Amino acid sequence: MGEMVSYRSNGGTSEGYLAVPSGGETWPAVIVIQEYWGLVGHIKAVADRFAGAGFVALAPDLYHGATAVEPDEAGKMIMGLAMDQAARDIAGAADYLANRPEVTGKVGAVGFCAGGSLALWSATLSERIVGAVGFYPVLPWERMRPDWSDYAGKSALIHCSEEDGTSAAEGVQAARRAVEAAGGQCTVYDYPGTSHAFFNDDRPEVYHHPAAASAWARTLEFFRAKLG
Repeated sequence: MGEMVSYRSNGGTSEGYLAVPSGGETWPAVIVIQEYWGLVGHIKAVADRFAGAGFVALAPDLYHGATAVEPDEAGKMIMGLAMDQAARDIAGAADYLANRPEVTGKVGAVGFCAGGSLALWSATLSERIVGAVGFYPVLPWERMRPDWSDYAGKSALIHCSEEDGTSAAEGVQAARRAVEAAGGQCTVYDYPGTSHAFFNDDRPEVYHHPAAASAWARTLEFFRAKLG
């Protein structure tokens, strides 16, 4: 089990859920970025899973203590999220992780739904973030204004649900083209028969075990290859 920690972010302080592997070794680090529900139990459990797989994981609390239980409420919260502040929280999380004694220095980011877009954006926000994984990213890039040129020498992985239009969706293709044009690598996977949020095992109405297991294995393989 992890714990809530505070870290510096652009002159202020942010909080997040930190999960560290057991033992006295050093590991690569991963930032786990929430869905539009907030820093709920599912996201903390994902951070714990990463720790169990050999990564120091930090899930920033982008809503600063608030969570949602109804879709309408969650939608309002993500639409009201100040993207510039979220960017600072994520970049601050990367600095915090890179400076922890358990961390080897390389940092990745992974996110789900709106957090998937934030994760892909994060590699343009911090030189420390060298690999990003987006699960079914949905937010329009205009809300983030990413400078894709910062992907030079970095890598991205995108998991796409069928409900969201698969990898043919314009937002996914725009990200892929931009990452590759910058000199980065972008790998895209489709998961036939899946709904949006198919990885979230707290939502049985959309959870798809075979796809979730495959995406998880691919994510771990990606981070192990890119973060060392």
